[in-house]
Amino acid sequence: MMTLSKNMEGALYMALAMAAFSLSDALSKTVITVMNAGQIMLLRGVLTTLLVFLIAKRMGALRSFKVIAQPMILLRVACEAGAAVTYISALGMMPIANASAIIQALPLAVTLGAALFLKEPVGWRRWSAIVVGFLGVLVIVRPGPEGFTPAALIVIASVFITAARDLATRCVNKEVPSLMVTVCTAIGVSLIGGLLVVPLGGWRAPSQGALLHLAMAAVMVLAGYQAAILAMRTGDIAFVAPMRYLSLIFAALLGMVFFGEIPDLWTGVGAAIVIASGLYTFYRESRRRNAQLAQRSEPRVPV
Repeated sequence: MMTLSKNMEGALYMALAMAAFSLSDALSKTVITVMNAGQIMLLRGVLTTLLVFLIAKRMGALRSFKVIAQPMILLRVACEAGAAVTYISALGMMPIANASAIIQALPLAVTLGAALFLKEPVGWRRWSAIVVGFLGVLVIVRPGPEGFTPAALIVIASVFITAARDLATRCVNKEVPSLMVTVCTAIGVSLIGGLLVVPLGGWRAPSQGALLHLAMAAVMVLAGYQAAILAMRTGDIAFVAPMRYLSLIFAALLGMVFFGEIPDLWTGVGAAIVIASGLYTFYRESRRRNAQLAQRSEPRVPV
């Protein structure tokens, strides 16, 4: 039996994570026509909360729910809810492959946010990659004479809200277990989804099929999170992180098979630009980290 290297094992976990997230998106898209985004967030969130709570309890990761009052956790919960409602709404308005292609700009948005708000050093090469990447987003959405379509604006908003979530996650107290953060987030998203049900159109009695799809989506979200964590803890980040772009392939396949959505040429061109920019950003970040590690490991010459 062939033994996988740590990097290959990590890449496999990340591929599984992207497949799980893409399936969750597709399952959510199947019910967006019969219930609004708030109701989806509420029902899917309740199921996710139950699953994560049981896992956290079994692993001894539960802490006092007072931790949810920490500013960065509150910010993370708010951003997670904002990202969910915008992305789910966008899925009901545009092909899943197009939405997935735009969301690939997330690493660029995170790098931009880290430079602006966390004062992380970003050289001219990565600034150039960010600019080129967002030009790729423009190729995907192709604003017409009247400007951006509502769907394009919503999914672009989702990119920046998700980036804010990731930046808030970096600032969460390291003593709070990741699973406890996930529990707090799942509860918060469920509550915010419940508050949005009426403003977004009101409650609709879900069918058994819709509930089954949401239950499967909740399981896929949980599986995706766990696989992504395993990926980042198993392989080198520079090797594993680019595997995130497999989600675009999975989304395109799911869109063609289940929704009859065929991505056009410009979507493919724009996605290629965004992915190339993201890969270059990963490469430059890896070079920077390796240079920092090399400096730290250099022996000091006594004077």
